[in-house]
Amino acid sequence: MEFRTWEPVYEAVLDDFGYPRDGDEQARDQFVDLLGDAGTYDPDDLGLDGATVAVAGAGPSLEAEANRAAAADVVLAASTATDRLRAEGVAVDCMVTDLDKNADTGRELTAEGTPVVVHAHGDNIPALEEYVPAYDSEFVVPTTQATPAPPVQNYGGFTDGDRAAFLADHFGATSLVFPGWDFDDPAVTAEKARKLRWAERLLFWLEQRRGERFDVLDGRRDAIESVGGD
Repeated sequence: MEFRTWEPVYEAVLDDFGYPRDGDEQARDQFVDLLGDAGTYDPDDLGLDGATVAVAGAGPSLEAEANRAAAADVVLAASTATDRLRAEGVAVDCMVTDLDKNADTGRELTAEGTPVVVHAHGDNIPALEEYVPAYDSEFVVPTTQATPAPPVQNYGGFTDGDRAAFLADHFGATSLVFPGWDFDDPAVTAEKARKLRWAERLLFWLEQRRGERFDVLDGRRDAIESVGGD
């Protein structure tokens, strides 16, 4: 995903939620400053190219579908899905997070040599300032939803889960599976439900771009509002 392709969709997200773009840009710039000259992790080393990749969500179905993650070549886990899969004995190859829940897990993972995709946006500058210095930067993949500013990159996506899917796509995954995705989870907040609607729309766009049908969208496509272009 090139930023010029992602940008119109990003602007639609900002408009829908009323988020200021400059907040994301400030977070990105702070992330760059926090990293300084430190080296960061190259996602090419995840082995996504040609792989079947499990993009694990943190919905209530995750434990029941943990075997789908275990069967994949590479496991990317969104936020707390990381802890829950590991509790089920499923190895996680990479965690994707904006540091809003289990940021200490990310610190432990980078110390162990497991990469963590850390995302900067306008609402999490204090978390970046607290946790980025505590992470081993050699195992941090820094991302933004705004214009990239190396080493902070933008591979597309909005929520932790769909950003993991866009990352897998960007680095050449052959197929994607989605354990633990529950778009209609009644336990989430109204804001989270809106974010899930966007995640659904973004996955629909991604599958169209890939020419692949994600089973997580089966029975839902007719009601999904399209986004993006080519």
